[in-house]
Amino acid sequence: MFLSVFDMFKVGVGPSSSHTIGPMVAASRFLDHLRAQPFKVAGLRTSLHGSLAFTGVGHATDRAVVLGLAGFLADDYDADKAEAELARIKEEHTVSPDGLGPLAFHPKDDVVFDFGPPLPGHANGLILRGLDAQGDVVTQITYYSIGGGFVLTEAELAAGKDTDDGPPVPYPFHTAAEMLQMSETSGKSIARMKRENELSRRDAGDLDKGLTRIWEVMNACIDRGLSTEGTLPGGLNVRRRAKGIHDALMAERGLNQPAPHTINDWMSMYAMAVNEENAAGGQVVTAPTNGAAGVVPATIRYWLDHVPGATVKAVPDFLLTAAAIGGLIKFNASISGAECGCQAEVGSASAMAAAGLCAVMGGTTEQIENAAEIALEHHLGMTCDPIRGLVQVPCIERNGLGCIKAVSAASLALRGDGVHLVPLDAAIETMRQTGMDMSEKYKETALGGLAVNVPNC
Repeated sequence: MFLSVFDMFKVGVGPSSSHTIGPMVAASRFLDHLRAQPFKVAGLRTSLHGSLAFTGVGHATDRAVVLGLAGFLADDYDADKAEAELARIKEEHTVSPDGLGPLAFHPKDDVVFDFGPPLPGHANGLILRGLDAQGDVVTQITYYSIGGGFVLTEAELAAGKDTDDGPPVPYPFHTAAEMLQMSETSGKSIARMKRENELSRRDAGDLDKGLTRIWEVMNACIDRGLSTEGTLPGGLNVRRRAKGIHDALMAERGLNQPAPHTINDWMSMYAMAVNEENAAGGQVVTAPTNGAAGVVPATIRYWLDHVPGATVKAVPDFLLTAAAIGGLIKFNASISGAECGCQAEVGSASAMAAAGLCAVMGGTTEQIENAAEIALEHHLGMTCDPIRGLVQVPCIERNGLGCIKAVSAASLALRGDGVHLVPLDAAIETMRQTGMDMSEKYKETALGGLAVNVPNC
């Protein structure tokens, strides 16, 4: 099993990795499929199923599919160009991807929200179809957006292709127990083992450059969120709060000694800044998802700005450690809110952040595993119930609390010797089982919880 740090941390666009980035990726893959065919298509159509249908408008899934079919990619997204192209498509009813267009495509008619049962493979399913001049389907592929921007076709999912097909890596741990054993045997940290696994796929220069970019995009997202005011789109009239909190905290500096718990406000503020940017459709990094994108960068920023001795030179080790933990959760449970609720998103992010922070603060491998377990354990059972299907309430604040839990978990683990009762593997399996037992109402469908108990109009 190998999942790259750059698979776990992907530069993309808000508001959702599974509902925005994933469908955009699926559309891009479908265009590649069409380019490889001996025949030409005249038009396109898509249908959205399961959670992609129920919360697709709030998560901008329809918009993402349209832009993906027009040739836009998440990692180099240009908002101004996207707006202009959406307006043109709406007016002219065509998309013009490179090497294929123009193709007939009317978003109003050709993006179909299917509110029936989800497709059998996953809660996030979409079918993309190529049409001939008469409007008949000549080719179609079913895709599943399985969380964190990962996409599999129906055939790939059935074949178990959610794995890496490259050469063996030097430290192929599949469980936390194996990770602990390999670390003890080799005498290497989790970050060191993860780095050597990465180096089996790319050279050191590319790895270091990529890790630097991931943190730069994360940090820039925090800074944008801390300097931007206004109301988030979508109709809930949720006001951005990160800038106001930041202004107040900065004004308090140099005055009377603040209460110790004020540090929680700093942590929440950093995370909220990211998730406000995500909700506004800005550039974020999946960590491991968009809905949970604030936890890891907020924890890093807290460490750099508030912990003596912190240095940006250690951020790569933080990211590598966090990615290793995230990979274990993804392959043994889920990072998808539509599959296992928010425990799989903010819970996973908090476990990743706790492990990363413990690592850069000198924790042993056993303490790092303990930190991840504490953070994940105390998110078990958390539902995904976004009001109006928007990644705003309770998602934005939830990232702040996820960061606070991550820091607390790392601190508790560092106070111990790594010996603890509940193994991380047990917490991961419990999260998976809990997610499977959870009612569909509480798994990113906006059909239960806060989504129905709070007026949203």
